[in-house]
Amino acid sequence: MIQLSKEQDELWLEKLENKEAKVIRLLKYNLDWSNWMQRDIEETAHKAESIRRQLGRKNLPIINIYVTEYPPVDDYEFRISVPYMLEGGKAAVQTLIIDSRNPDSIKQIEEAFYIPLTLHEGEFTEADADELKHIALSNAVNKAKKEKALFNFGKPFFTYIFVFIQVAMYLFMEWKGGSTDTSTLIKYGAKFNPLILDGEWWRFFTPIVLHIGILHLLMNTLALFYLGSAVERVYGNIRFLFIYLLAGFGGTLASFIFSPTLSAGASGAIFGCFGALLYFGFIYPKLFFRTMGFNIIIVLGINLAFGFTLPGIDNAGHIGGLIGGFLATGIVHFPKRRKAWVQLLFLVLSVSLAAGLLKYGFSEPGKLMNDQTAIVMAQEYIKTEDYEKASTFLADFIQDKGATAEAYFLLSYAEIKQGNLQDAKEHLKYVIEEKASFHEAHYNLALIYLEEENAAKAKQHAQKAAELNPKQKEYQQLIEQISE
Repeated sequence: MIQLSKEQDELWLEKLENKEAKVIRLLKYNLDWSNWMQRDIEETAHKAESIRRQLGRKNLPIINIYVTEYPPVDDYEFRISVPYMLEGGKAAVQTLIIDSRNPDSIKQIEEAFYIPLTLHEGEFTEADADELKHIALSNAVNKAKKEKALFNFGKPFFTYIFVFIQVAMYLFMEWKGGSTDTSTLIKYGAKFNPLILDGEWWRFFTPIVLHIGILHLLMNTLALFYLGSAVERVYGNIRFLFIYLLAGFGGTLASFIFSPTLSAGASGAIFGCFGALLYFGFIYPKLFFRTMGFNIIIVLGINLAFGFTLPGIDNAGHIGGLIGGFLATGIVHFPKRRKAWVQLLFLVLSVSLAAGLLKYGFSEPGKLMNDQTAIVMAQEYIKTEDYEKASTFLADFIQDKGATAEAYFLLSYAEIKQGNLQDAKEHLKYVIEEKASFHEAHYNLALIYLEEENAAKAKQHAQKAAELNPKQKEYQQLIEQISE
């Protein structure tokens, strides 16, 4: 309802479902002369233009209905044979006259609104009015039931399962070393590009249930509880499981390609829930914007904006999850509403996109790692005393991409542990050239010179290390040992 007059004889309605009749104006009035009706139609067109601007529409078809016992006594058909439009206006007013004494005139309602009516012969009776009300109300109730059914197909089940799993995994990792500890995250399945490139494909899925710190867990658990429940109610349990896992895979895959750093979290899969709701809006745009649409778009926009502006957020994973969720929903579509060609199109698009990204990632491994990633991987090898793997990994990385002084220092450390002192010495010299303040490099270089019985060089680098970090006792002890 847009407007109702005080006397309740004029009513304006916006009809959301009918493209041909966006706005309806009803007037109960006994018409006398057609020139009065013409002036009223013109006033209606002015009001329609105002409503059109308020609704923000480019064009606005209006059905103007007069309910009267007395049609105009003079010739009037030419005034209503075509829709009336103001000069320069965009609201077209189509006029109908319903003669309450002539049941046949009600058939114009059938033509305008596609409602089949069965009326008794003779006068338009109260029974006829009741039948018309019943038809209108039945249509409204049935439509409301259909719309409600779209939001209540299933009950949340897997949403609560995933909430339980991610809370349990957080507690488990805290027990095993801490959810913010890099080694623990890598050990239990975080997204880590070097290990994915090494064949650990399951890391495309395991990050979905891992979280880095309590705040990360709480935010994602709260988001999953609300968004996951909504999506699972709309699409059902099995479809939700498929959407959530494929969105999580999409988020991890995008992070794998565009973000070399270690990451974990359900954010990609949760953004996939946004994607599933956007697909709902793609198929049912009017219902979507009439219910949850604007809220979903605003919340999604805020989250994406945070991802682009705040450091430490894996926005590639968020966008990948959003796209993955949208595509996954297109594959499964809605329960009991198959669209084979649409679903096949989404399936082909999803497989092609995933295959293309995977091929690119595994054919260009050097682009998927940075110094930080390489250093973390080398440190993991060193912790397990696998010095050969550490040196091979770092040597390949340095050859393909170049590296920082820290990567060269770790390489020299692995080489020292393997007894390859000559290469270690050359790499330590490079470290000092690049970063003269690297006191650990001076210390290790001093140890190598001492092993080579070059006391002068050993003392020079030991003194430099002590000068750079006088609090380190080992450096003073090494100077004393060389002096003796």
